Amino acid sequence: MPIFEYAGIDSKGKRTAGSVDADNERAARAKLRKMGVFPTTIGVEGKGGGGRGGLSMQVDIGKFLQRVKVQDVAIMTRQLATLIGANIPLVDALAALVDQIENPKLRKIVAGVRERVIEGSKLSDALRGHPKIFGDLYVNMINAGESSGALEIVLQRLADFTEGQSRLRSKVIGAMIYPAIMSFVGVVLMIMLLTFVVPKVTKIFIDMQATLPLPTRILMGVSNAVTDYWYVFILLVPVAVYGGKRFLSTPGGRAWWDKKMLTVPLFGKLNKMVIVSRFTRTLSTLLSSGVPLLTAMDIVRNIITNTRLRAIIEQTRDNVREGQSVAEPLRRSGEFPPLVTHMISIGEKTGELERMLERIADTYDTEVDNTVSTLTTLLEPIMILVMAVIVSFIVMSILLPIIKLNSL
Repeated sequence: MPIFEYAGIDSKGKRTAGSVDADNERAARAKLRKMGVFPTTIGVEGKGGGGRGGLSMQVDIGKFLQRVKVQDVAIMTRQLATLIGANIPLVDALAALVDQIENPKLRKIVAGVRERVIEGSKLSDALRGHPKIFGDLYVNMINAGESSGALEIVLQRLADFTEGQSRLRSKVIGAMIYPAIMSFVGVVLMIMLLTFVVPKVTKIFIDMQATLPLPTRILMGVSNAVTDYWYVFILLVPVAVYGGKRFLSTPGGRAWWDKKMLTVPLFGKLNKMVIVSRFTRTLSTLLSSGVPLLTAMDIVRNIITNTRLRAIIEQTRDNVREGQSVAEPLRRSGEFPPLVTHMISIGEKTGELERMLERIADTYDTEVDNTVSTLTTLLEPIMILVMAVIVSFIVMSILLPIIKLNSL
């Protein structure tokens, strides 16, 4: 059955847009009229508009550039939780969401989800058709909420979790922006100095046929290499990127990289804390929502990108299936801090595993904040010091021959 995209006006006079499935365009228009929507443009999805003006190429380009952010999903989830909490039927709540959502792509997806719910599908089954927007974690929690009758509570937890993950990611990315910009500016300045300034100055020394100090000869060699073989450096960049991607696409290469990312100075500790926080927060949210432990472990394993820690979690899941505890395999791996395994062990013994996992996540979120602040504070003077050393070397390499010539 084809899916028709439409834009029109609802019974309240507001503009609306979305998608609807029907046998043909006439049936789609009839279905929209029953929904209280008066279509102004309608056409088969992906083929532009129908007979009433169609959809412009600008709209198609806009849809291509659109993407659904994590924050958009978090806002939608919280709004749906509020509507469900007000005892509004699910279909009506989804219809209200379609009017509220600002992101056109997400609005279209929610409209399609509403159509499937009207046809009798569960909300979780309807969401499962959009894995790029609603992952396994989201869908399984919704399914658990529907099964237990606590959909409102699950949606609230999902909104809190999604917003927390978005904030954590923003903090880490924000900490990396400053050193990345400083590195880029520094590299550009060095290239300009080596290609334009240094050759003009060193040409004077060459014309005088004087014996140059070692630092000056090193500087001239680097400058000549950058000036004469610039195309080689340009070619090396894509070759290095391609080779790196090929290496990381292999199981051995990916395992080596992920292991190094846990031990690299400064950032290794931060990377491990972020993963531990995400692991404990996700597992706590799933267990609190009624998801069984083994299913929750499967979901958590899939959202951990580091292959080293993912293998440990997979081994832990297998051990739990055999009747062992969660804490013991994590402790044996040596990758999880003793504080984490100790608190998980206490949580299992006292029957408060969800609360312990949540406390661990809160603790590590605080440590991530402190570490990010410390790294940001340390990186600025380190970058300035590195730039100062490079510039000092260039200046001294130019001044040494001048001083020597003056003394002669």
